[in-house]
Amino acid sequence: MRMPKRPLVAALYSSASAASSSSSSSTALLLFRPRAPHPPPHRYLPRTGYSRSVWNGSMEGIGVDEKRPLAVDLGPCNAADGGDRRIWSSREWGQKIATGKRIFCNRSLNMKNIIAVGFDMDYTLAQYKPETFESMAYDGTVKKLVYNLGYPHEILEWTFDSKYMVRGLVLDKKRGNILKMDRHKYVKVAYHGFREMSKEEKVSTYGNTLVRDSFDEPDYALIDTLFSLAEAYLFAQLVDFMDKNPAKFTSGVDYIRMYKDVRAAVDLCHRDGTLKQMVAKDPGRYINEDLSIVPMLRMLRDSGRSTFLVTNSLWDYTNVVMNYLCGNCNSNCDSAGCDSAGNYEWLQNFDVVITGSSKPSFFHEENRANLFEVESETGMLLNTDNGTLVPQVGSTSPRLPPNHLKKACRVFQGGNVAHLHKLLSIASSSQVLYVGDHIYGDILRSKKVLGWRTMLVVPELEQEVELLCRSREMRKKLRQLRLERDLVEDKIHHLKWSLKFDILDANEEQSLSSELHKLELQREQVRCLHQDAQREHHQKFHKVWGQLMKTGYQNSRFAHQVERFACLYTSQVTNLSLYSPDKYYRPSEDFMPHEFDILGL
Repeated sequence: MRMPKRPLVAALYSSASAASSSSSSSTALLLFRPRAPHPPPHRYLPRTGYSRSVWNGSMEGIGVDEKRPLAVDLGPCNAADGGDRRIWSSREWGQKIATGKRIFCNRSLNMKNIIAVGFDMDYTLAQYKPETFESMAYDGTVKKLVYNLGYPHEILEWTFDSKYMVRGLVLDKKRGNILKMDRHKYVKVAYHGFREMSKEEKVSTYGNTLVRDSFDEPDYALIDTLFSLAEAYLFAQLVDFMDKNPAKFTSGVDYIRMYKDVRAAVDLCHRDGTLKQMVAKDPGRYINEDLSIVPMLRMLRDSGRSTFLVTNSLWDYTNVVMNYLCGNCNSNCDSAGCDSAGNYEWLQNFDVVITGSSKPSFFHEENRANLFEVESETGMLLNTDNGTLVPQVGSTSPRLPPNHLKKACRVFQGGNVAHLHKLLSIASSSQVLYVGDHIYGDILRSKKVLGWRTMLVVPELEQEVELLCRSREMRKKLRQLRLERDLVEDKIHHLKWSLKFDILDANEEQSLSSELHKLELQREQVRCLHQDAQREHHQKFHKVWGQLMKTGYQNSRFAHQVERFACLYTSQVTNLSLYSPDKYYRPSEDFMPHEFDILGL
């Protein structure tokens, strides 16, 4: 299938040459492909006899009947990436992709049908460091609780444990509990504050109801984004503190009120701009560097696809973060952004940038939010009609930025998905792949409402996969202990049946009773071994919450959502660069429980 041509985007320009060639107006309409100049397309060398499984990156086997791109220089390697990473289009590509860097497929996706690839910014392109960024957000939230909302001053001494909370948890606002559920919404792990709830407590609270709880808003809060981990940890601390010091809280303050106050304090931190100003002063302190971002974006654009950015962050902050990620800005930035002359060069990597998008409402076409064009050098907003600049009052032509600042990429604020489709000439929603980190804000709405193809970024996945590889023997042991437990229980049930219904003499009854007693002791022994092994396996992943994608033998609620709403999922957005931009992603085969023994799985 031939790749569709890049969409044509209408752009207004004003120049002396344009004025001389048009008698009707000094402003002309120019149609161009929205692509800023960047290094020329790769030259290709013919090759033959190439076997992907054995090729070591050398020039052996080069022939005359096929093509392969020459290397793309990624610059110095990032040690955090585990060594030398080469993008798919480089000559050095050919190494086996580490399991933790792979892209996993839930639904078939043929990239040849994708004409535009979009990205979220925060926690997708920009991976924040929890030990610095989330700690800063936590400290700011605590101060707002004390100085703005009247909470006890003792909490100012608290600190944030960035490793305690995980995604996929559910906060019970009424009871002060934090829950981890399986895909069927059965509570498997539960804590009241930091106190683990017993099995009896879990059953009495969440298992003995006539109507099953939906575990949704407004009574519950879903922890599905990495931004939420600090507030979940603070909520647990407050629950513990209030239980031990009820006199230090004013009357009427309960768990629900505490959660609302935490959310209000978080919002205050974001509204006053403190967090963004701190990041702008030293982006490298708060954001992980990833040298593969620009090569990945260039590879996608060289393959003929449009790229776009849709973020809820406003232009000033977006410019700071993207400058840092794209390597065009040093750390000497003030709160307004970077001072370097090339601080808009990152725009070369995109066709359209939409800031202040207000996702998830952005994904609804009936959303009537106005679309404004952003003047990149001033941050001023210009009125548009579906992306076409609207003439200003007192002037017959739209107000345009200076010619030397014209960019192939246009920057907007607000609007909705219909505006984006028009700007990129998208004929069908299935032609768009959108990459994000938030199940509800990025993936669910874009998939369910629009039918966009989706890729979820799960940074925790890389460590989870590594631990899975190291725990293979433990998993075999768990399966064997479970099977042994089932067999012993079956024998016990059979003996009990015989003792109850069979006609036995005294000796036979005594013999069966003795055997039953031995089996019951064996069952208890196997049960203890099984539980201890499960606990050990659980704590290898996380001492409190266990495996991210599992609760015992079932997929976790978080894993179930990943499976339902993400066509693809991976640990880092730049893992896209390790695969062909025309790759056909195919899912693994589904299996029903009855197939496992038959097929020897």
